[in-house]
Amino acid sequence: MNAVNIVLWGAGVALIVLGYLRARRPWARYQGLKDQQANVARYEAWRGGVRDSSTTGAEVMIAMVRREALTWAGVAGVGLVLVIAGFAIR
Repeated sequence: MNAVNIVLWGAGVALIVLGYLRARRPWARYQGLKDQQANVARYEAWRGGVRDSSTTGAEVMIAMVRREALTWAGVAGVGLVLVIAGFAIR
């Protein structure tokens, strides 16, 4: 074990923790908004109304929180790569 391994492990773990903590909240919001959209679609289908096909504010918000969650999940993925690189480098 040399200093490079320890630095890679430390940076990797830090990025994994940061990515997880920052992605958890938008992902939960994304799931809630998606469930709410499905509920609205079921209600309008039950009611027999024609649903407007234009983009709604909820759909824009769903895309925003999904993008944020995926960005932070990517940061955690980079952290995982750093941890693996720390083990691979001799």
